[in-house]
Amino acid sequence: MGLSIGLVGLPNVGKSTTFNALTKAQNALAANYPFATIEPNKAMVPVPDKRLDKLAELSKSKQTIYATVEFVDVAGLVKGASKGEGLGNKFLANIRDVDAVLQVVRCFDDENVVHVSGTPDPQTDIDVINTELILADMQQLEKKLERLERQSKADKEARTLFDLGKHVLAHLEEAQMLTTYPNRDSEEYRLLNQEMRFLSGKPMIFAANVSEDGLDEDNAYVQATRRIAQAQGSPVIKLCAKLEEEMGGLSDAEREEFLAVSGIENGGLEQIIRTGYEMLGLMSYFTTGEKESRAWTIRKGWTAPQAAGVIHSDFERGFIRAEIAPYPTFVEYGGWVALKEAGKMQLEGREYVVKDADVIVFRFNV
Repeated sequence: MGLSIGLVGLPNVGKSTTFNALTKAQNALAANYPFATIEPNKAMVPVPDKRLDKLAELSKSKQTIYATVEFVDVAGLVKGASKGEGLGNKFLANIRDVDAVLQVVRCFDDENVVHVSGTPDPQTDIDVINTELILADMQQLEKKLERLERQSKADKEARTLFDLGKHVLAHLEEAQMLTTYPNRDSEEYRLLNQEMRFLSGKPMIFAANVSEDGLDEDNAYVQATRRIAQAQGSPVIKLCAKLEEEMGGLSDAEREEFLAVSGIENGGLEQIIRTGYEMLGLMSYFTTGEKESRAWTIRKGWTAPQAAGVIHSDFERGFIRAEIAPYPTFVEYGGWVALKEAGKMQLEGREYVVKDADVIVFRFNV
């Protein structure tokens, strides 16, 4: 499994520039006019992980395979997008399948970069985006309810979903995002959402895009964005898309040096990945050997057989045991041989809950 994130925002907020910065490639046209992005730009980005690099070094691996994140950059939204204004319908279709949404909010002034409303206003800008997501969900749900009402006369499950759907629709009609819907953890809601893939219910990260001068202290735009995000229950990261894009051609070492000189603790990519993993309850475990060292993405709380299943379904089906070393222990002893000799390798069964950065060998038989 992997993480997929869709970038959304008004035209000219720095969305495509952010995409280019995150993917270290000029895949998206960044221009000073609305709708420079028409077709969605997609890119798979490796998740940087120094722990995996260390394991590859210790194991003398021929290949290092990082976990990946898919970024999808789509056309900017404008008011009326849910009804097809601008490129709204095309946009909305392209983010139905992402795991999370990154809403880029313009938090800088620049008279040379046109803003669709004249001047940036985080409250108004965010309201436009959120409203269009809500309206799109309402339109889709209303069509679904028509079908469910017909089916509910002879199908008990359809009746249950129909009743739930009316409650969900009422929530949307109050201009409320489904991230605030109170019964999101119910099995019925999950069943409905599995088909509908509600846009306003997707976990959202706000990216406050500032000028280079705005990286130190929060300006009024960033402060407003944080207030809005807090009310919505969403995290905020702050980045300078222009600066991030300029770092795109640097090597990892050069990039680290540049960030240090600029006084930036973590770049935009690292912030987004870390926030996305935390928000969605994801983590990584590792496998390592001479052939390859690899990171595998799983959900927190998964047992050893479930974690084995992301490698291959046979690993889960025929699971016997897991040979495990926490990452610090593996590094301390330098590899499996020394670990076994010192009696530090853990032998775990089906009930073991995998921990972040566990180094694992699965034993199975099918």
